[in-house]
Amino acid sequence: MTWKEVVSEKQKRQLASIPQEWTLADLPSKDHLDVTAFPDSCGLLTPTELEITRSEVDSLLSRLANGEWTSVEVTTAFYKRAIIAHQLTNCLTEIFVEKALAKAAERDAYLKEAGKVLGPLHGLPVSLKDQINIKGTESTMGYVSWIGTFAERNAVLVDVLESLGAVPFVKTNVPQTLMWGETFNNVFGRTYNPHNRSLTSGGSSGGEGALIALRGSPLGIGSDIGGSIRIPSSFCGTYGLRPSHGRVPYAGCVNSMEGQDSIMSVLGPLSNSLSGLKHFMKAVVDAKPWYRDALVIPKAWSEEEYKLVNHGNGKSLCFGILWDDRSVVPNPPIIRGLEMTKKALLVAGHKVVDWEPFKHDALSRTSYEIWGAGCDEDYRVVAQISGEPIISTMRPEGNSETVKSEHNGDISAHNGGLSAYQLWQVQKQKRNLRQEYLEYWQATEKSTGTGRPVDAIIAPVAPYAAPPHGLNRITDYTRIWNVLDYTALVIPVSKVDEYLDVKKPPHRFYSDRDRKNFDQYNPETFRNAPVAVQIVGRTLEEEAVIGMAEIVDAALRATKSQSGSFL
Repeated sequence: MTWKEVVSEKQKRQLASIPQEWTLADLPSKDHLDVTAFPDSCGLLTPTELEITRSEVDSLLSRLANGEWTSVEVTTAFYKRAIIAHQLTNCLTEIFVEKALAKAAERDAYLKEAGKVLGPLHGLPVSLKDQINIKGTESTMGYVSWIGTFAERNAVLVDVLESLGAVPFVKTNVPQTLMWGETFNNVFGRTYNPHNRSLTSGGSSGGEGALIALRGSPLGIGSDIGGSIRIPSSFCGTYGLRPSHGRVPYAGCVNSMEGQDSIMSVLGPLSNSLSGLKHFMKAVVDAKPWYRDALVIPKAWSEEEYKLVNHGNGKSLCFGILWDDRSVVPNPPIIRGLEMTKKALLVAGHKVVDWEPFKHDALSRTSYEIWGAGCDEDYRVVAQISGEPIISTMRPEGNSETVKSEHNGDISAHNGGLSAYQLWQVQKQKRNLRQEYLEYWQATEKSTGTGRPVDAIIAPVAPYAAPPHGLNRITDYTRIWNVLDYTALVIPVSKVDEYLDVKKPPHRFYSDRDRKNFDQYNPETFRNAPVAVQIVGRTLEEEAVIGMAEIVDAALRATKSQSGSFL
């Protein structure tokens, strides 16, 4: 068979996995861009199922534990809503209803017989990015070559989640290779942003972003090597956490650039609430995954760190705001989101200082050089098995190899055939940059007025809100934190507003990219796109970053009537 015939057969199998009674004949037209209200109004969900799927993780776990809702009820509700979301945005890859409901029934039986929950995530349905292996399912990762390859065992994280009582129930779409900030591949096609389907959902965890934005899952797991959790979270208006490497088990997942151990991909949660992120991290870390995955750091969950004991107990925190990276100035909605956050924190009694970008350009270049050393060959080795083309652009008008590569700012342009020694020098530079950045951060102790260095950085996730398909070409604002291996968490702040976010007069441009970003901005183009910020802590500060994110989120909510926040 040709690769297109293989894809056709796979798509038929996917369609057959959807219960016919959950398919909708009357879907919004293509020119109906904002579909976020459709799941509530389409009539497929019962009143109880609507209540279930509108609930946050805290409430779901409580009501599952006390038996008010069964896991079968909750999993069915989210499954139906996930299928609705898929019909609106094309966010799913693997659908296994019977298997998931059987697992949910096991959870209910255990609760009835044992009189207690199986674990802290008892009965909770969890969605997984396509690359996370589930025994007996495919993980194509957007490659035609991997169609028909069924996982022989679970990824370690899946085993951990099931031991905690969770119910994996769907897998979600990704871009071919994973190394894109958007979501499109030759197997499943493109995933759309539910807030405005003319805009990208982001990537590479774009399926998770779209699914969770439509409340088709209470908790999803993505991965992040250059922003792949944070970009979809920002573009789709969800919460998302990029932990430092070694905190969440990764073993047993499929991946790109395996063997590249300098800037590592990590797994982390996306949810519609901060409680979802905290429940996931605490439950997984408390399960001691370092006994299952050799690369996990044996660091127990610390309530002391979560309560910010080392950050003044959360009183009068000092945040540094990165307004721009001296490469690309963010568009007006992003600046407004930062200003809203600053105002909210000042009103809440915290300190805010400006954060000057320190060697951000060098950090960004280093990532390109490390990944570019072998990425082209890595992609070709897989793609040539099926003969499918390597996707060279996310633009809807062209995806053939004849189109000039726009791959993540053209990573491949840095693929100069580095020798092992040359690569070592780049990796040495990365190590030195990490040391210099640590010293730079520590030196802020002299200017915060708290007796401590800046507690966390608040930064853009991208210089724009979700752009039209094919135009997310700037990932510097997320990628630098991967090079530094800093913990980073995205919180939604607002939405693009055509009256508040008018185009500004031209500024002095840092670069051609800066000029292009300015030229492409028009509030009408970005209509209804979510606006978010990321809160950046230092390496392995997951507990503290979650604690500080709760403070920032609460401050924003307290000022929402004045700020125009959509929360």
